[in-house]
Amino acid sequence: MATFATFKRLKDKGVAALKQGDYVAAKPYLIQAAECMIELAEENKDAKQRAEQEAYAKELIELAKSCDRKARHGKRGRGVRDRAGEGEEGGPSAEDWIVKEKPNIHFSDIAGLEDVKEEIYLKMIYPFRHPELAQRYGIDVGGGMLLFGPPGTGKTMIAKAIACELDATMFVITPAQLMSKWVGEAEQNVRKLFDAAKAEDRSVIFMDEVEALVPKRRDQQSAVMQRVVPQILQELEGFDRKPGRALLFLGATNEPWQLDTAMMRPGRLDAKVYVPLPDAEARFKLFEIYLGKRPLADDVNFAKLVELTDGYSGADIKAIASRSATRPFLETVSGAQPRNINMADLLAVIAEMPPSVRKKDSEKYEQWAAGVG
Repeated sequence: MATFATFKRLKDKGVAALKQGDYVAAKPYLIQAAECMIELAEENKDAKQRAEQEAYAKELIELAKSCDRKARHGKRGRGVRDRAGEGEEGGPSAEDWIVKEKPNIHFSDIAGLEDVKEEIYLKMIYPFRHPELAQRYGIDVGGGMLLFGPPGTGKTMIAKAIACELDATMFVITPAQLMSKWVGEAEQNVRKLFDAAKAEDRSVIFMDEVEALVPKRRDQQSAVMQRVVPQILQELEGFDRKPGRALLFLGATNEPWQLDTAMMRPGRLDAKVYVPLPDAEARFKLFEIYLGKRPLADDVNFAKLVELTDGYSGADIKAIASRSATRPFLETVSGAQPRNINMADLLAVIAEMPPSVRKKDSEKYEQWAAGVG
C-alpha cells in the first residue's frame, strides 16, 4: 500500500536528480512518485483532495516526460554516451553506467555492530577464505544478502567493507539506472549487470533502495516491474558458487516490508541482516571518529554525549559533530578569537536536533527482523 512517506522519498529523489541535470535517474523516480500519488488519491474519500492529488500526479508524469525531451536535445544525464557506444542488445554496455570500485574500508573502520560483522563473516567471508572446509561441510560460497535497518546506520559502509575484505570488485547500482529507458530495456540491464559481475573472479553487486526494483508485486501494477522481478530472481538463482570464486549480491533497504517476499526464499537473498542503531559503545567510537580530529575543549565529556544520544543514528552523530564545529567557526570568521569546540556547543546542537529515527520506527524494524512485521 502506498504511503505519503514513500511518495515524498521518490518525489524528492526525482526532483533532486532533475535539478542536477541527471534525466536518466530522474524519470523513473518521478513516474513511481506519480503512481504512488494516484494510489493515495484512490484511497482518499475527500473529493477535493482527491482531485488535487490526481492533478499533482499528472504534473509529475508530465515532468517525467520532459526528461525524454531534454535528453533528445543532447542533455542525456550522467554516464550515458552516444548511441554509437551501444551494446548488441540495445543501450550502452554495462561499463557505461555501472560504477566499479575497489573499496578500502575495513570492518575495523566501522563503529560497533560486532554481532552484524560476525554474522557477515560467517555467511559471506569465512566460506570464501576457507573453500576446502566450506566444500567439505556443504557450505555455499557467495549468494545474496539483504542489509536492512533505519537510515544512517552504515549499510553502505558495510557493503564496502565486505568487498574490501574479499578484495573484490564492487558494482554499485541503483534501481533508477536499471529502469531507465535511456540505457536499454530493464530486463536486459539486469542481465548485463550480472554478466559484468560474473566476469570478475571476485565481485560484489551492491544495490541500495532495492525495494524500488523488487517491490511487492501485488502492490505494483507496473508491467515493467512484473518482468523485472522474475529476471532478478532468475539471476540470483544462477549464481556460480564454485570454490575460489565469490559473487555476492547485497541489497540494502530502509523499508524491508516493501520487498517482494519471493526475494526472501533460499537461493536468492539467503540471509537478512539487521543493521540497528548504534549502541552505547558504538556511539562512543563514533564521537571519537567525528570529533577526534577537531579541536576540543577540556570539558567535552564523551560519556555524557553517549548518554544523551541514545536512539541517534551514525549519520545523526556525524551531523552533531559537524554542526558543533560550525559554532566556533562562525564566531571566528565574524572577528572573535579562535576557540575549541566545547561541551556547550555539543549540548546546544543535540537539544535542537532530535534523532532522525523515531522509536516506533525502530520497533518496527526489530519486529520485522524477528519475523513478526
